[in-house]
Amino acid sequence: MSDDIITKLSLDRLREVLQQSGYRVETVTDPATGAAHLRSATGGIMFDIRPGNRLAEGGDFVDAALVAAVQVQGELPLEVVNRWNATRRFARLQSGGAFLVLTQDVSAIGGVTAGHLRGHIEIWDHLVQQFVNYLREELPKLAANPPAEAALA
Repeated sequence: MSDDIITKLSLDRLREVLQQSGYRVETVTDPATGAAHLRSATGGIMFDIRPGNRLAEGGDFVDAALVAAVQVQGELPLEVVNRWNATRRFARLQSGGAFLVLTQDVSAIGGVTAGHLRGHIEIWDHLVQQFVNYLREELPKLAANPPAEAALA
């Protein structure tokens, strides 16, 4: 892939960029919406690449979201999520029920190069690895120091 200016994205283009970065990539279809997206993994954590805002013509889009969800058991205090978000750039951590969801947006608005897209993938890879290490550090602290509400109950 050359470093020509990319002004729109497609699943095929993103698959190519991911494969050039060394990832295995498969196309999957969301059973609820019927929408296709890509799936890959890094460091044992599976993640999806979901198309964002569609262009008026064709099936291309101008942005996408990298999304990794991990299931958690029990209640995770919001300060753990907020601490991640306060100390990291580029990706957001959200807590939703039994899942923690890490997301990063990738945009081609205004035009980008393939190298720019690969850079976002490298950042994502580093953030997922940091996320795993962050949870390994934080979860034992929660076990040692349960929240005050749980201690009172």
